[in-house]
This record gives sequence, structure tokens and C-alpha cells, in this order.
Amino acid sequence: MKVIKYIAIVVLLIVVAVFVIAGFVPSEFLVIREVKINKPKAEVFEYTKLLKNQENFSVWSKIDLNMKHDFKGVDGSVGFVSAWESENPDVGKGEQEIIAIDEGDRIDYELRFIEPFESTSPAYMIFSSIDSSTTSVQWAFDGEMSYPTNLMLLFVDLEEELGNDLQNGLNNLKEILEKQ
Repeated sequence: MKVIKYIAIVVLLIVVAVFVIAGFVPSEFLVIREVKINKPKAEVFEYTKLLKNQENFSVWSKIDLNMKHDFKGVDGSVGFVSAWESENPDVGKGEQEIIAIDEGDRIDYELRFIEPFESTSPAYMIFSSIDSSTTSVQWAFDGEMSYPTNLMLLFVDLEEELGNDLQNGLNNLKEILEKQ
């Protein structure tokens, strides 16, 4: 009986320790990647502000070529929604809405993930002229993991995983636009 009591105490202490540690782990994260594209800023912005064009450069669109898409509103304008649904758990189900446009300079999005987990996160793209024929594009994903799930941030390197996906998407964007 004493052994069971000690095992129960040890298990309880481990569970309490996990919750205490989670209280000290940051819950917010920001991942930013950048690419320089040899095209004028206006041209890069006009192509990129159309959410339908993300299907051409986003790595997530390439994971499941049978993914279902639905669009609502006028593409390239505030309120436009691009929804997706996939059986692949790496893609899942969700939607992205354009929530703000600073014409020529910045586009803000709200990503609403529905499956395999529910989450809402902001993302944005910033466009800057390096010179008349070169544009810098930053793509950022801003997120938060609520307590105690934020503990996963100790084990999952979102900076690397999500950062690689953003960078690959930006590299695809560069390739597409520089071929035009």
C-alpha cells in the first residue's frame, strides 16, 4: 500500500511540476522571414495581395493537391476570405481573411484554423522598395499558445518549422515573379 501511495505522490508532483513550468514558458511567438525580389514593389504587391495567388507560392497549398477551396468576397480587398479543407492533417481545415491593406506597403490577415485544432492567429506581409527594381517582402506569423499547451513550445521549434515554410513560400514567390 505504501508503494502505491509513493507512486501516486510522485505522479502528482510530476503533473504539478508540468503546470508550474508551463506558467514560465512564453505563450506568444513571432516568426518572420524575408526575401528580395527583382521586381518593382507595385508589381510584387499587386500579385501578392490576391489570396488566390497564394496557391501558387505557399508550401501549404502544395501538400494536398486535392484540397477543396472556397472563396468569399472580392480578392485583394479587405474582407476577402480564402477557405480550405483537406483530409491531410498537416493541412486540415480553416480560412484566411484579409483584415487590412495599407496599399502598396502591407497586408494583414487573420488565419482561423478549425481542424485538426482550433486557433486564430494574425499574419502579415510587408513590402519595401530596396531600389526601383528590387522589393523586400517580409512574411510574418504571429501566434499564441494558451496555458498549458504553451509547454509544447519547449519541444517544438516553431521558429524553424514555421520559418522554413514561410521562407520556402517566399522563395517560390520570388521564382514566380522573376519569371514574369
